[in-house]
Amino acid sequence: MATETIPAVETPQTPEEIERHWFENVYQGDKMKQLTPRALIMGMLLGGFMSVSNIYVGLKAGWGLGVAITSCILAFAIFATLHRVLPKLFPPFSILENNAMQSAASAGGYMTGAGLVNAIPALMMLNPAAVPGMWVLMAWILIISWLGVFLAVPAKRQMINIEQLRFPSGIAAATTMRTLHGTGGAAANRQARSLGLALLFGSLLTWFRDADAKWIKVSEWGRGFGWARVAPGESLPRWLATPLSWIQYPHVPGNWLPMDWRIGKYRLQQDLTLSFEGSLLFVAAGAIMGFRQAWSLMLGTVLNYAVLVPIMLSAGVIPETGAGAFRRISTWSLWIGVPMMFTSGLLLFIVQWKSVVRAFSTITAMFQPRHDDKADPMEQIEVPGSWFIGGYAVLGAASIWMGHHFFHIHWWMGVLAVLMTFLLVVVASRATGETDITPTGPLSKVTQLTFGALAPGNITTNLMTANITAGACSHAGDLLTDLKSGYLLGAQPRQQFIAQFFGVLAGAVVVVPVFFILVPNASVLGTDQWPAPAAQVWRGVAELLAKGVSALHPTARIGLAIGAAVGILIPLLELAFPKQKKFIPSATGLGLAFTITGYYSVSMFIGALAALMLHKAKPKLAEEYVVPVSSGIIAGESLMGVLIALLVVKGVLGS
Repeated sequence: MATETIPAVETPQTPEEIERHWFENVYQGDKMKQLTPRALIMGMLLGGFMSVSNIYVGLKAGWGLGVAITSCILAFAIFATLHRVLPKLFPPFSILENNAMQSAASAGGYMTGAGLVNAIPALMMLNPAAVPGMWVLMAWILIISWLGVFLAVPAKRQMINIEQLRFPSGIAAATTMRTLHGTGGAAANRQARSLGLALLFGSLLTWFRDADAKWIKVSEWGRGFGWARVAPGESLPRWLATPLSWIQYPHVPGNWLPMDWRIGKYRLQQDLTLSFEGSLLFVAAGAIMGFRQAWSLMLGTVLNYAVLVPIMLSAGVIPETGAGAFRRISTWSLWIGVPMMFTSGLLLFIVQWKSVVRAFSTITAMFQPRHDDKADPMEQIEVPGSWFIGGYAVLGAASIWMGHHFFHIHWWMGVLAVLMTFLLVVVASRATGETDITPTGPLSKVTQLTFGALAPGNITTNLMTANITAGACSHAGDLLTDLKSGYLLGAQPRQQFIAQFFGVLAGAVVVVPVFFILVPNASVLGTDQWPAPAAQVWRGVAELLAKGVSALHPTARIGLAIGAAVGILIPLLELAFPKQKKFIPSATGLGLAFTITGYYSVSMFIGALAALMLHKAKPKLAEEYVVPVSSGIIAGESLMGVLIALLVVKGVLGS
C-alpha cells in the first residue's frame, strides 16, 4: 500500500525541518514534467466534461460526484493508448502530469458548487427577476470560485506541510495514481474500458428512454416485451420508464404481480413517486455513496411518501390537484427535511469546536515566517503570499462590486460577506483535512443567518452573500485536497495552483450555458424533472428568515420542530454510540429524502445494496470495477440527458 504521510524522524521536528526533509527526500517537481500543455488541456477538457455530469446530477439529487480519481484513470488510459500508437509524438504520461491534470479536472468538475445547484436555482424560484444573464452569471461564479482558490493558499503550508492533516480523498487520489503509474497500467486499462462501456450503455439507455422523437417508435414486435404492454406505435420511453409497473399501478390487469396496497385511500403509485424509474443513474450513484446514506434515504422516503404524505393528502393539507405531484408534496415536506439537515450540520460543526479553534489559530501561523535561514527552498515552489494578498484584494473587490451592481447588496454588507468568507474558508479547510467533508452547507447557513438578521426580508442579499461563502469554501477545500495528493507525490504546489485556476475557467465556460439549457426558467425547478433539493434547502432557509415561522401551515410548523429535533438527536446518538454508528440513520440522508422524489431514493438504495453485496462476495472485483462502472453510467446518462435537452431546444426532438 502506498505511504500515506511523509516519514517522520524520531525526534521532534520544527516546521523548518519538516519542510526541508520533504524538499530533500520527496520533492520531484524539478526532475519530472508536471504542468505540461497536454496535462492542462486534458484536465480542462475532462473538467468541463464532468461539470456537465455534476450539474445534471446536482439538479436532480443535490450533490456532486467525485471527479479526481475518474479523471486520473481516464487521462492515464488515453495517453497510454496514444503512446502505444504514436510513441514519438506522445511520450509516457508522468505521474506528476496526471496530478496536475486532476487538479484542473476537479476544479472544473466542481463548478456546480459555486451556486448552480443551490443558491442560483433558489433565487430563480423566489425572485426570478434578480437572476442575471448567462455572461454575468458566468463572471460571478468565476470570481467567487477563484476567490476560494486564492483563500486556500495561506492554509496550505500549515495544514498540509506542517500539521499533515489527512485530506482522505487526496490520499486516495495519490494512491490511485501510484497504482496506475507503478503497475504498467493493466488495471487502469481494465477500469478505463469498463468505464467507457458503462458510459456507452448509460448514453444508449437514456437516448431510448428520453429522446421521444417522432421517428423512434415501437412496432408490433414490442408488444410482448417482458411484462411491458406496449401498444403499436407507442414510443420507447414509456415501457423503459416503467419496468416495475406493479408498484406504480397496482391491481392493473396484465401485471405479473397484481396487488392492491392502499394507505388510506391512496395507493403506492406513481403520483407518490414511490417506484423505480427506468434509469440507472441513481443506481450507480447509490453504489458509490455508501450503504448507510442509502438506507437512511430509503427510510426517509418510506416515512415521507408512504406514511406522512397520504395522511396530509387525506387531510387536505397537500392539495390533490394543481402543478406536478412532487412540487405539491415537497412544498410541505421540505419543512421536515431542511431543518433536520440544518440542525445536524450546525451541531456537528459546534461539537468540533476544537477544530474550529485550531482553524483560527492557523490564521496567525499563516503570516509568521517559519525560516531563519534566508535560503528557504520552499519559497521557490510554494504559491507566494503576494499572490494570496493580490488575489484576495482584487477578487474580493470584484465580488463586492458585482454583488452591489447586479444583486443590489449594500456595499458594507458585501465587504462583511467577503471578510466572513475568509474566516469561514479557514474553518472549511480544516474540516476538509480532518474529516474529508467540506461543510459548505452549514457554513453557508451561518452567512444566511447573519444576513437574515442584518437584512431581514431581503431574500436576494440572503442567498447571494451565502453564495460567496459556499463557492469559496467549496473550491478552497477542493484545491487543498488536490495539493495533498501533490504533497504525497512530490509535486510543485505553484504549478498545481495554476492548473486549478484554469480548471475553474474551463468549468465555468461549459457549465453555465448548460445550466440555462436545462433550466430556462423557474417553472421547471421543484418538479419531477429537476427537483433541485439543494436549492429547496436554500430556498426554505431564506423564506423562513424572510417570513418567519408563523407563515407556515400548522402541520409544517410541527414538522419543522420535529425535523430540527431529529437533526439534533441523531448526531448526539452518533457521539454517544460511535461503535453502533452504522445502525443509526444519517441525518443528511434522512433529511434529504424529504426534499427529493422517491424514485431517486429507491434507485440509490438498490445500487448501494448491490454494491454492498458485491463487496462482500467479490471484494477485489468490487474494488476494481464499482467506481469506474458507476462513474461511466452516471456520465453517460447525464451527458446524453443534456444533449437531448439541447436537441429539444433546437427543435430536433419533440413529441
